[in-house]
Amino acid sequence: MKQRRWLILALAAALCMALAACGTTSSQATPTPTATPEPSPVRTSLILGLDDSFPPMGYVENGEIVGFDIDVAKAVCELKGWELKLQPIDWSANEMELNSGNIDCIWNGMTLTDARLETMSCSDPYMNNNQVVVVMADSDYETLADLAGKKLALQTGSSAEEALNNNADFKNSLGKVNTFENNMLAMMDLESGSSDAVLMDEIVANYYIANEGSPFKVIGESLASEEYGIGFRKADTELRDEVNAALKELAKNGKLAEISTKWFGKDVTTIKAD
Repeated sequence: MKQRRWLILALAAALCMALAACGTTSSQATPTPTATPEPSPVRTSLILGLDDSFPPMGYVENGEIVGFDIDVAKAVCELKGWELKLQPIDWSANEMELNSGNIDCIWNGMTLTDARLETMSCSDPYMNNNQVVVVMADSDYETLADLAGKKLALQTGSSAEEALNNNADFKNSLGKVNTFENNMLAMMDLESGSSDAVLMDEIVANYYIANEGSPFKVIGESLASEEYGIGFRKADTELRDEVNAALKELAKNGKLAEISTKWFGKDVTTIKAD
């Protein structure tokens, strides 16, 4: 009798263990579903942020934004099948506009400084530039030393301002530095006689002198040599690479040289086709 009772208990325990093992096996055999990564959205447009008073790179003419950078951006977007959207911005707040998502890129004669290379994903350089001093053509100023005690105008937040800050001796020799929202206002201040000189991009200065018929001249040596590039959000490396590839394609098919010749009379771009 006792043997039968122990036998029954042993069989019951074995049955429980078998059921538990089956349950564990079943649980382990059921795979945990994995989430499928969402595909990247297909880009259909490019929002370009610019200072729309920066000829010949980007400016308003007869109510339309035109310029060298605008024509190149149009050619890139045509290659990529994107719609180009132009968004004028306050240049001194360009990185804030970029990082807030209001624009996709800063493309408007933007100098590639160490600070910008640190905070943005930047394209390959596409043009060389210098920071130069412009005065009235009929003035007696010929060198930077001649401007001692005089008033210098420049655009706030620009690479001209950075170049001046990096040339302490020249800056300290000046009587006053007048800052303006854009280069056009600085040039108007020069022409009115309220400023004696303007520190600005050589590309822009030469365009003013050659195309506007204005009585200006460039004096002295440049304060800084630099390169132009396009700025993207730090994480937007894929977009940067797509634009870089498109620029190389435009260099290869001759379109980039064609646009440069239209605006500067020759090919001044530095992009090389692979």
